[in-house]
Amino acid sequence: MSTARTWAVALTGVDGHLVEVEADLSNQTPEFRIIGLPDKSLGEAVQRVHNACKNAGLDLPRRRLTVNLSPASLPKHGAGFDLGIAMAALAAGGAIGSRSIAATVHIGELGLDGRIRPVPGVLPAVFAAARAGFDTVIVPRGNESEARLVPGVEVRAAGSLAEVAVWHGADVEVPDVDVVESASVPVADHPRLDLCDVVGQGEAVEALLVAAAGGHHMLLSGPPGAGKTMLARRLPGIMPLLDEQEALEVASIRSLSGEAVAALDRVPPLEAPHHSASVAALVGGGSRTARPGAIARAHGGVLFLDEAAEFSRVALDALRQPLESGAIEVHRAGFTARFPAKFQLLLAMNPCPCGNYGVRGSECICPPMSIRRYSTRLSGPLRDRVDIDLQVSRVAASRAMGEAGGETTTAQARVRVQAARERAAHRWRSSPWRRNADVPGTWLRQGTQRLPAATRSPLDRALERGLLTLRGYDRVLRVAWTMADLAEIEQPGVEEIGRALHLRRGLPR
Repeated sequence: MSTARTWAVALTGVDGHLVEVEADLSNQTPEFRIIGLPDKSLGEAVQRVHNACKNAGLDLPRRRLTVNLSPASLPKHGAGFDLGIAMAALAAGGAIGSRSIAATVHIGELGLDGRIRPVPGVLPAVFAAARAGFDTVIVPRGNESEARLVPGVEVRAAGSLAEVAVWHGADVEVPDVDVVESASVPVADHPRLDLCDVVGQGEAVEALLVAAAGGHHMLLSGPPGAGKTMLARRLPGIMPLLDEQEALEVASIRSLSGEAVAALDRVPPLEAPHHSASVAALVGGGSRTARPGAIARAHGGVLFLDEAAEFSRVALDALRQPLESGAIEVHRAGFTARFPAKFQLLLAMNPCPCGNYGVRGSECICPPMSIRRYSTRLSGPLRDRVDIDLQVSRVAASRAMGEAGGETTTAQARVRVQAARERAAHRWRSSPWRRNADVPGTWLRQGTQRLPAATRSPLDRALERGLLTLRGYDRVLRVAWTMADLAEIEQPGVEEIGRALHLRRGLPR
């Protein structure tokens, strides 16, 4: 047979697209060409496939071989197409069965000696194959544990080209080869931080519970040493564990980032980029391939920007669109990649460049203009998207030395947060939303959950006086509902509205 076809997967962001790999032999001058909008690394597959087949004892016919990657208009990149190209070429020459490969998706990079090397993004690629209705996917052995996380599809892991060829009917000897392990970066096993380590910050701990229970964005401002970073790094531990679908989405993004994925991690991720990070580091991208940035890697968890005022203004303003839409799009000339980016934003900053402005017993050496410029590094539109603006003070020495630990542990806090989330999910069960932070303001102001006028009066006055925008009005309502869920009451009262307004405006008590 002179024509054969199999399947591979092209990734654009976390979205996988099935690509038909067609191989055709013709009686012309021997040549091996790949068409269908391949990038440079994919164009180099000609030599990799040729040498791998020869060293596996599967010589290609000495005729003109044309491999087409369809649809031709879809950009394709990377060496993950090598295995599919080799299988289609061998089937076109009659070395293996064409019917067998036509029902199989092949993913993997070939070494010159015939070994199959792991590639990034196997998890979303296998997901795409399963959604397209394929039952069998062949992947590199180094990606086996990652690929088997996808339910409902048979995953075959191979270490060499000869091994795959034998599965499809070839009569060759399968050599004993060393498995090529994934070159991805292993994920560090961070110790679980407990909330009881926080001493003397009862108000901040309670605000952290509100943020976790409702999915609210939060800003912690205060002098160095007040415990802002300590509090922030304990937020993922008190958030509810991810369900299977959310954990798979997080694992897919980690796979695209080049991280090792051996099992599903149900703990929400914490992404904390350095304040020197560029816009591209936050948003993601690349000239040929789209890699997820910090915003996408924080999906399902927390994006923590420590020393937020030290980030560039452009980088901070890049957060505004994903905060509203829950997704980030990377636009390039040849493609548009979309990544999920539903995260909680947690900002921490000092009151001034030296950190001592307004601190009792300390002297601030910053000129007034420098203090003003520092405080305005967070733009008004970005601040307007923050639900909780809390000022954190340093803990007095008497409290730090006198208290053995905080009153609330991470386990106790997670139980409270989970119960509050369940109350909110039950209340919004007839809508597509489950967290208070996701509910549109019109539902809170005009729907069946509208609060009485007497309860809303502090908010109405703040809106009339220009102290709140309408977006801020809605965010205060959401925080008040979360406080009611934590307190296990039916709806927020004047006390919850007042506390939510206090947290919104960042006023010291």
